[in-house]
Amino acid sequence: MLYAARVLVLLLSLALAGPAYSETAGTSGSAAAPLLIGALYNTSGQQRVLDVPSVNGARLAVEQLNAAGGIMQRPLHLLVVDGRSEVPVVAEKTRELIDENPAMVALMGASDTDLVLPAAKAAAASGRLFLTSGATSPKLPAEVPGYLFLACFGDNVQAAAAAQFAHSTLNARTAAVIYDSEKTYTSLLQGYFRTQFESFGGAVESVGRFTVDDMQGIADGVAQADIIFLAAQQAEDAVRALAILRAAGFSMPVIGGDGYDAPAVWATHPAVKDVYYTTHAYFAADNPDPAVVAFIAAYAEAYGGEQADSFAGLGYDAVGLLANAISRAGSDEPDKVREALAATRDYRGVTGTISFTGGSRIPTKSVALVAIADGKPSLVTEILPASVPPP
Repeated sequence: MLYAARVLVLLLSLALAGPAYSETAGTSGSAAAPLLIGALYNTSGQQRVLDVPSVNGARLAVEQLNAAGGIMQRPLHLLVVDGRSEVPVVAEKTRELIDENPAMVALMGASDTDLVLPAAKAAAASGRLFLTSGATSPKLPAEVPGYLFLACFGDNVQAAAAAQFAHSTLNARTAAVIYDSEKTYTSLLQGYFRTQFESFGGAVESVGRFTVDDMQGIADGVAQADIIFLAAQQAEDAVRALAILRAAGFSMPVIGGDGYDAPAVWATHPAVKDVYYTTHAYFAADNPDPAVVAFIAAYAEAYGGEQADSFAGLGYDAVGLLANAISRAGSDEPDKVREALAATRDYRGVTGTISFTGGSRIPTKSVALVAIADGKPSLVTEILPASVPPP
């Protein structure tokens, strides 16, 4: 029963691909030759908080698929390299990975916009797609035309969901915005939030900037408002900024993006309350979705009881999407796999149902709105925004 639970999610998704192909159909090697997928993750440096869970989710997906017989009767093999959270290293490691593995089908990984670009550009130069599991800039596909896909929603979508929640649920009519000015992710996120909040008739009373190396003045110039939108790269940054803001007397609700999604970080701060964030999925015992429950259990078993977060789910779904595309293409040829991925419709992942429609390489997905109180996350609602700012 445990084995069945662990493979249920991916087998259900792959079943949507249609009839199985023979072991030789469309392949360029022997039946036993593994299908190679490159995985560029930053398992050291600043981005490790997001990328380690994501690569763990990806590895779990590969393990389950191989236990179920692989794809086209061939095993998947994940080639993981560490970009060390440094743009030059990411570029170099990706080029080396491609040069050393000419049979590689596609590449995936990375959870940050600035670190995805060098990897995706190197992949495109070699004629291979890059599927980012967690980088959310909606500008990314246009920067690497035809080859860069997102397994996650865009920042304009999650910012629109945050603005809709603030206005409709929290009844906020004024907002103070604070963001990390050194990161593309946070700069884009706050801009989309401001645009959408103002479209509802809300007023942005102040806009403040900080860097992770200089937070002491973060409360200076912040206006009293109904809510604060705090765009931080990671949960640790949000915790530090929040402590300064609360000490300065700002007690209103704080809203952020998916960078906040690190339950282990919030668990060490049980006094935190009135904090909300948008994210890709809600992974907790009270989630009623059987596929999510099976994934949570499998992840905990594989990683010593560790709790899965949404980035773990995104890594898992990214592998599933690529496996699904390879199966439907009936081939390990990079161009055919890229075409099949672009034609994906209604892929049932643990982070939602994923489709690439209208020529877009960003999927349409709902946004989970999570609250933090007493160090614990809880799902407030799921939002598919009625309107979204353009990229």
